[in-house]
Amino acid sequence: MSSPSRRRQPLEVRERETCMCASGGRCTSFARGHALHLIQLRLAAATPSEWIDAVVESADDATGEIALRTLAEGSPLVVWHAAGVELAPGEPVALHRRYAVLSARGGSRNVAVLD
Repeated sequence: MSSPSRRRQPLEVRERETCMCASGGRCTSFARGHALHLIQLRLAAATPSEWIDAVVESADDATGEIALRTLAEGSPLVVWHAAGVELAPGEPVALHRRYAVLSARGGSRNVAVLD
């Protein structure tokens, strides 16, 4: 005679994403406009033909919105980053629209492209 099997139910584990951008801490959310994920950066680097050269028209650190104008077509684009980006009008940037990566001043950031 065997004893009845008492299987434990698996525990549900959830990883919580929190945005620490507003308080000046390191953001743990990889949503658009928050922390840049390494894979996101590698995918953008692996597709160099999709980068768009642009110039900053205006940047509002309070709202995190950055207005850009593309060099090729001259069309306007607006992107958003939760922590704000200190960019001055006229600064050159590069935007990878598919993977939402903004490259400026030798660094890269995850942005949300606002249409």
